[in-house]
Amino acid sequence: MTATVLHRPTNATIDLKAAMFPNGFPWIEQPKTFRHTFDVYLKDSNATGNVYFARYFEWQGICREKWFFECIAADMLQTLGVFVTKEARQNYIHETFAFQKVTCEINTFAVKQCSFSLLFRFYVEGQLVSSGHQQIVFADHNKKIARLPAEILDKIRMYQANAEQLGSLG
Repeated sequence: MTATVLHRPTNATIDLKAAMFPNGFPWIEQPKTFRHTFDVYLKDSNATGNVYFARYFEWQGICREKWFFECIAADMLQTLGVFVTKEARQNYIHETFAFQKVTCEINTFAVKQCSFSLLFRFYVEGQLVSSGHQQIVFADHNKKIARLPAEILDKIRMYQANAEQLGSLG
């Protein structure tokens, strides 16, 4: 005796997948996101309490270095060369004030053999208050553009932003 099972997709099949995987499909790897939180003090603000716009560029640098040191290479690849910031940009969306906590999230995009870009998103209590990016180029000690080691590129790609994250570039 043999039995034939016919598989006909139904809406119930789609609903079952949604019920089983409410946060998407687990076998599709999501990018890693690096996070660092700052406490904002009076020294970070002007007389009216607004955070100085220049602080965001300082915070980009701090977060970039911390991300690279903790997630990519603790030696910052100093024996192989240097990182050069080719471009930096910051978009201000909402004011921030002294005594708030600002969380920065970092992802990468436009990853190439010799360069990559970093996406910075700054949040206060879950609200996006500023976003920016930096294009970083790797150069040897003679200041000639050089390829990043393959294992470093692999680590950088683990943080590659998805379309939703890139939407904050504006």
